[in-house]
Amino acid sequence: MNTRRFIYIVLLVLLVGMCLPENVPVKFNVNKSKVNFVINPLSINTSILGVQIKKEFKTKLGLDLKGGSHLVFKVDTKNIKPEDVKDALASARDIIEKRVNYFGVSEPLVQNIKSGSEQRISVDLPGIENVSQAVALIGQTAQLRFIEEGPLDPKIATTASLLERLNKDTGMNGKHIKKSTVVFDPETGKPQVSLAFTAEGSKLFEEITGRNIGKPVGIFLDYMPISAPTVQQKIVDGNAVISGSFTTDEAKKLAIAINSGALPLPIQLIEQRNIGPSLGADDVQKSVIAGGIGLFMVCFFMIGYYGKLGVIATGALALYGMLSFAMFRAIPIVLTLPGIAGFILSIGMAVDSNILIFERIKEEQRKGKDFKTSIRLGFGRALDAIKDANITTMLVAFILFNPLNWEFLPQFGMVRGFALTLGIGVATSLFTGVVITKRLIQTFYK
Repeated sequence: MNTRRFIYIVLLVLLVGMCLPENVPVKFNVNKSKVNFVINPLSINTSILGVQIKKEFKTKLGLDLKGGSHLVFKVDTKNIKPEDVKDALASARDIIEKRVNYFGVSEPLVQNIKSGSEQRISVDLPGIENVSQAVALIGQTAQLRFIEEGPLDPKIATTASLLERLNKDTGMNGKHIKKSTVVFDPETGKPQVSLAFTAEGSKLFEEITGRNIGKPVGIFLDYMPISAPTVQQKIVDGNAVISGSFTTDEAKKLAIAINSGALPLPIQLIEQRNIGPSLGADDVQKSVIAGGIGLFMVCFFMIGYYGKLGVIATGALALYGMLSFAMFRAIPIVLTLPGIAGFILSIGMAVDSNILIFERIKEEQRKGKDFKTSIRLGFGRALDAIKDANITTMLVAFILFNPLNWEFLPQFGMVRGFALTLGIGVATSLFTGVVITKRLIQTFYK
């Protein structure tokens, strides 16, 4: 029992650490000495089996709460083969996201949208005020380049990294590639990326590989390295394979990145909206006040009507709130105002589970059963109703989130944020309402 309590305490401390507010200054005096420090959420920075793990549990705010810019680009796909449109759009989206991240935007939201017969790309840039620079950066056409080793300054030649040695442009770029696809090594079964070159590209690649056997040739997209395979032999047939320690997903991303240079998509800015952070701050303050009042009324009702059980339910509700908030930070989820509304709505589902359980317990007690038996039967008989209610709500959240991108449902925007926080909140409330509440009742009523 002591071990179990110790585990519970450790988990509670970790949960509280994940939910701490950000950058809260604390000042106090100890023996006439001033002590100053800043409270921050729990962060992880360690290495396990050689794998670096770095994670910060901080709240990510969306465009409506932090302010910034919303951009929509029209994509011209008329010169792209129908079978290549999907890959080309994915490439364009990935390129824009890389450029925005390179520009210094934290948590940008870049999505492909289909509006009627038009293809569009939506870009949300939280905290960005220099929109013209961001638009110019996003609007560039992707440039795929092949770089080989060139001469180096003798002072750094011995210490130069691989990327520093790759400094000579071969003259080969995306227009020399027909197609890049994912294939699998017939002997090992590992994923590889195959390249098919044009006639001009085949001749140029033959010359490049001929003079770089045993040396790396870097593949760069917008001056950002995406791969640096070592040339094994001279390639004369216009086809090449990039092999390495790829996962299937990594190989797909590499193929898409290479195709983006071979399949550039012209884009045109058709919509731009600036959102001020002051509006978001006012809305957040009002939402917090409204949520606090509603939560207080719910707790007041639960304690007033159910007494000790209501106190336990209030404790479970507090754990539910911290657990949900910790999950939002851990994933992380970019919180928008509709997302906060979805979280507040899910609180009602958490209370609903407790009410169903408590009424079933009271019903069993009225039949003359002792409290321990009433708890067991009450939880068991309330579980079906709780599952039905929660599964129905989660199904609605799934439809609103639209993970399959059905065209007749919202494919982007704040509706998805509402659905995501609602779904996570309802799933968490199902756990806390049944498992944690039952454990608290059994512990305190002993």
